[in-house]
Amino acid sequence: MNNQLEKATFAGGCFWCMVKPFDQWDGVESVLSGYTGGHVENPTYEQVKTGTTGHYEAVQIVYDPNKISYQTILDLYWPQIDPTDDGGQFHDRGPQYRTAIFVHNETQKEIAKQSKDALEQSGRFKQPIVTEILPATTFYPAEDYHQDFYKKNEKEYKEDRAKSGRDTFIESYWD
Repeated sequence: MNNQLEKATFAGGCFWCMVKPFDQWDGVESVLSGYTGGHVENPTYEQVKTGTTGHYEAVQIVYDPNKISYQTILDLYWPQIDPTDDGGQFHDRGPQYRTAIFVHNETQKEIAKQSKDALEQSGRFKQPIVTEILPATTFYPAEDYHQDFYKKNEKEYKEDRAKSGRDTFIESYWD
C-alpha cells in the first residue's frame, strides 16, 4: 500500500449499504466490506450474523488524504446512519449491526470526537448519540459475494435497501 494512503473504518449497520456512499469519491481508493471488533479470528458471515462473535459489520475505506480528508469521510458517514440506535440499524437488529467509528490513530480519534460532539450539539437528534469511537482492531474482509454488493447484485441491493427503512430515515433527518 502506498505510504500516502490511509484507512478509515466505520460500522453502520449492514455493510451492503455502507459501500456506495464512499465508493464514488475522488481520493477513495477502495471500500472493503468486512468484520471488526470481535473475539473470533477469521470470522465468517454465518458466524457474525449470529451476533455472538463481538464483531461489527463494517467497511474499511482506503483513501488518499491529499485528495479527500478524514473529516470529509466522517461528514459522509454520519448521514448514512441513525447514530441514536444502539440495537442495530434500521431493520437489521443485533450487536453486529451497531454503529461505531474505528480510529487508526490519535489524529482520527480527535477529529472523530470533535465531529461527534458537533453532531450532539447540533440539536438534529433529541436522543443521545450512541455511536462509539473505538480503537481499530483487526479487520477481516467479508466473503467475496459481499464485496461491491450494490454493483454485483443491483436488484437485490435496491430491494433490501428499500425495505430497510434507511432511506426514509435519511430523508427525514439528513436531507
